[in-house]
Amino acid sequence: MESVEPVQTSDTAGPKRRQGGGKLLCGGIVVGVFVLAAVFAPLITTGDPAAQDLLNRLAPPSSQHLLGTDQLGRDVWTRLIYAIRIDLRIGVLGAVIPALIGSVIAVIASFGGRVADTVIMRICDVVVSFPLLVFFIALVGMLGPGDGWLFLGPGELPIIIGFTAISWVVYSRLLRTEIRRVRDTDYVRAAVTGGLPRRRVVLNHVLPNAIGQTIVYVVVDIGLAIVAIATLSFLGVGIPVNTPEWGAMINSSRGLIQTNWWLMAAPGVAIATLAMGLALIGDGIDDRIKS
Repeated sequence: MESVEPVQTSDTAGPKRRQGGGKLLCGGIVVGVFVLAAVFAPLITTGDPAAQDLLNRLAPPSSQHLLGTDQLGRDVWTRLIYAIRIDLRIGVLGAVIPALIGSVIAVIASFGGRVADTVIMRICDVVVSFPLLVFFIALVGMLGPGDGWLFLGPGELPIIIGFTAISWVVYSRLLRTEIRRVRDTDYVRAAVTGGLPRRRVVLNHVLPNAIGQTIVYVVVDIGLAIVAIATLSFLGVGIPVNTPEWGAMINSSRGLIQTNWWLMAAPGVAIATLAMGLALIGDGIDDRIKS
């Protein structure tokens, strides 16, 4: 009787295909377009986002003004593009700085002994017990807009400080949980039993296997921070009113939604699109970690 050769299935035909590639590609394209637009803003806009043309107020979209003009005759397309620099810069710093601080605190809580862990976790409980939005608005309002600092514009530093004062707790708790999970694995115990220094165990064995979810949350948190920035600007807190910023643009045009709806729609679509791109990147990274 003739033997039948087994058919090789796709699972055994080669290495397993890693998940999340499509999400990373789509999200990377979306975010990349925004980054390139911010970098080359002078080349794709009419120039000064603060330039006024009172004789051409509330002009509809045209070849000269792609998204029309606002109440002061300022080109909406130009202001929309230059706003990327502000919102994306604050969003990145407002997520990365708390992530760095929270990660350091998480390592201290995980390896500093029971007393350090208890004290840090109780501080986290105190911070999250405050009404965060009210606390954030009060903190930013108390610090005031200021005159800018280094490469930051007026009003940007207080917002970053506010994000840092609140968001470090999330990163600290998240990484602490992951560290405690990884710390109890067999390979970490073997490294400790083998006499490796604690610093080497933490840096080479624990953190590389525990930091994945923190990276995912940082990427997603950038989008959440951008939404929060727009919300604060819409409420008139933080960024000065005349600054080209998406939330401020929505706020200034809220009374024209029935006649000049694109003035609100353009920054709103920009916020949603950039946040979606960042969420896709974070989701793709998460899929890669789990695959």
